[in-house]
Amino acid sequence: MQHAVVSREEWLVARRALLAREKEATRLRDRLNAERLALPWVRVEKPYLFDTPVGRKTLGELFDGRSQLMVYHFMLAPGQGAGCPGCSFLADHIDGALVHLNNHDVTMIAVSRAPLSEIEAYRARMGWRFPWVSSGVSDFNRDYHVSFTEEELARGSVFYNFTETDAARANGELPGLSAFYRGEDGQVFHTYSSYARGPEELIGTYMILDRAPMGRNETRIMDWMRRHDEYEALPKLHDCCAS
Repeated sequence: MQHAVVSREEWLVARRALLAREKEATRLRDRLNAERLALPWVRVEKPYLFDTPVGRKTLGELFDGRSQLMVYHFMLAPGQGAGCPGCSFLADHIDGALVHLNNHDVTMIAVSRAPLSEIEAYRARMGWRFPWVSSGVSDFNRDYHVSFTEEELARGSVFYNFTETDAARANGELPGLSAFYRGEDGQVFHTYSSYARGPEELIGTYMILDRAPMGRNETRIMDWMRRHDEYEALPKLHDCCAS
């Protein structure tokens, strides 16, 4: 990429013009956040169950005594062995936020269909601390449109990111982020979900790269990225997340 080299005064003119656009984006983000908070809620009627390191729990019990629950739909299917590289990239950014979220009445967990033993093995490999549970005993992943059968994929499209998505751009497992609220009476509500690139702002590395001289410096989304213990091991990874 070629860049003009200019005087400090000329650079300031260009930077101030960009600053005006950055402020517009910040104000737009504030408006979007307000609209997100104003979304209607859906009562969760189905009694979902999850396997956790301390036994089987309901969705309401996953809140761990808090009123808000954030669920990252992590792509790890039964028998897969290692989690999606893109999901792993995002997950690397969760642990540091946990203490702040927990002390602000928010519990954050990851959920996958893989059995708990496989989840725990991969979490140990990655050195993560955040809670991670298995939804393999319930319809949770299917109801929140992040897991699909071979038959569904064979039909040519699946319902993902609130629309019919070409199966050629999908997998049996896909990523997402969902939010839930638990009232004092124990009733749980689904308040928000985001899929594909929607949760991208959780990836702090990308936010830093967006401000670096060469930006993300990628041809396809995440084509340079590896699991954090594989940077010397693999020459190339294929895309695993819908864009």
